Amino acid sequence: MPLTFIRTLGNRTTLQLKEFLLTMQEFFFFSIRAFTTMPKLRKYWRDFLDQATICGADSIPIVLVSSISIGSLLAIEVGNLLEEFGAKTMLGRSTALSVIRELGPLLMGLMLSARYGSRNGAELGAMKISEQIDALRAFGTDPVAKLVMPRLAAALVMFIPLTALADFSGLQAAALLAQHYHKIDPGIFWNAVYPRLVAKDFVVGFLKAPVFAIIITLVSSFNGFSARGGTAGVGRSTIKGIVVSSGLVLIANFYVSKIVLENM
Repeated sequence: MPLTFIRTLGNRTTLQLKEFLLTMQEFFFFSIRAFTTMPKLRKYWRDFLDQATICGADSIPIVLVSSISIGSLLAIEVGNLLEEFGAKTMLGRSTALSVIRELGPLLMGLMLSARYGSRNGAELGAMKISEQIDALRAFGTDPVAKLVMPRLAAALVMFIPLTALADFSGLQAAALLAQHYHKIDPGIFWNAVYPRLVAKDFVVGFLKAPVFAIIITLVSSFNGFSARGGTAGVGRSTIKGIVVSSGLVLIANFYVSKIVLENM
């Protein structure tokens, strides 16, 4: 029995490893195809504009809610901590670094992973099981160029202004809370922000936007293209895309910060 169990476990592990490596290979070639079809963007500019509206303008409310919430929370918690050390006037500096470097881009990425990534996975998964993607191939249309590339281009363009909006709204919320909760004059708050911000702070934050755009779009689209098993399969592929892309966003957030801060 123990030998049989060990042999079965070994075979199962080997199969799972092979499946994982095969999936990574397929995802790699899928990503290469998405980038190599970028020159066809002019042909699919209407699809690009539609996707830019979906991931850009339609995502503004959720980005504002998350950034204002985290900016307000930071102002309260960090202000309480600094007050214990008599350094309450440094609240603007502490909040600005946290929002611009880390929390603004990260929350934007996680919110769009749930909103835009889930939409991509569900829409493409439904097209996959209803054989609409196969129909595009039958008519001589590259489904990656038609369905994935406009989504990727739209995300690359729109994630940067969304990051700027998240940073701005988070800092404005923090300034209001600093004024009304901690009784800090707005001039003192903003004087602790602007003179001390350097180029590195903005590079760290805004470099994450295109990285998150690539991760969220390609992972969600790949899972949509891989959907099988009816409507339940669409649900599984959508959830898998959200979970994987959110995890990769968190990992990429750490490594982008580490690389930029160590080399600038």
